[in-house]
Amino acid sequence: MQTSTWGRAGRVTSAVGLGCWQLGADWGEVDPEDALGVLAAAVDSGVTFLDTADVYGDGRSEKLIGRFLAEHTAPRPTVATKMGRRADPHVAETYTLDAFRRWTDRSRENLGVDTLDLVQLHCPPTVVLSRDATYEALDTLVQEGRIAGYGVSVETVDEALTAIARPGVVSVQIIVNVFRRKPLERVLPAAAEAGVAIIARVPLASGLLSGRYDEHTTFAATDHRTFNRHGEAFDVGETFAGVPFDVGVAAAREVAALTPEGETTAQFALRWVLDQPGVSTVIPGARSAEQARANAAVGDLPPLTEEQQAALERIYDQRIRAHVHDRW
Repeated sequence: MQTSTWGRAGRVTSAVGLGCWQLGADWGEVDPEDALGVLAAAVDSGVTFLDTADVYGDGRSEKLIGRFLAEHTAPRPTVATKMGRRADPHVAETYTLDAFRRWTDRSRENLGVDTLDLVQLHCPPTVVLSRDATYEALDTLVQEGRIAGYGVSVETVDEALTAIARPGVVSVQIIVNVFRRKPLERVLPAAAEAGVAIIARVPLASGLLSGRYDEHTTFAATDHRTFNRHGEAFDVGETFAGVPFDVGVAAAREVAALTPEGETTAQFALRWVLDQPGVSTVIPGARSAEQARANAAVGDLPPLTEEQQAALERIYDQRIRAHVHDRW
């Protein structure tokens, strides 16, 4: 497995991690034993970075990871969680030190750890990222031993750049995939220069880049790909990376046609993410042990050729750019 060293944090993690939103909620039902099987398959395949959040299944994802950690003591992966989306209402005024303590204490209990490896602000209101008090509170959590480090998960390029400028931020999580290329322009170079790790989320555009969907594909009512297509529940960019479904299906067919023999379209798309300078780890989700192993195998695949990179850029420019590039 390819690895990555995080500059400010001094951590070494696998280049392919595991996104654990699917193990909690909003992707249809996942049996607990199947979820534990996904975690085991990923770690056994060399994955050393797990990403979750306190709101994934209202703590279900964290608790499953905590159970896994208790039953599998070595090797122990780095676990990153997130906080902030439990706030009701979700407004800037709720991002206080007292709230941070409550949220992280709950996550520590769910995960069964004294100190959280990494806590990320979970797509907070934009103004939160500009306040000195935000980072002073996060520094206090580090001093108190509740967390070992902190980062942010953001929606926009401008939010990412605001966070990167803060010296205590060790990571920025942002959507990066074949259909979301804007972070390549400024965010990835700025993060690399500052020593900030980039965690690339939604790398398969909610499954579009698996190449398995067509215009007639439907999803469960409990799946965000049904209930959030127009941003009804949260930022629409989190669902299909903000690309209209029919547009994404057509573009994904062109991506599939470029996929080398012996690789899946999903692996090809994940390898593209890993090839982008500045990406520290990519966090595809998985609903089965087989998917987890296939994702982890991307860390051993060869980089894309210049011709493949150029062909994917053309697909983006011709089909996708107009729908997403100026929005985030």
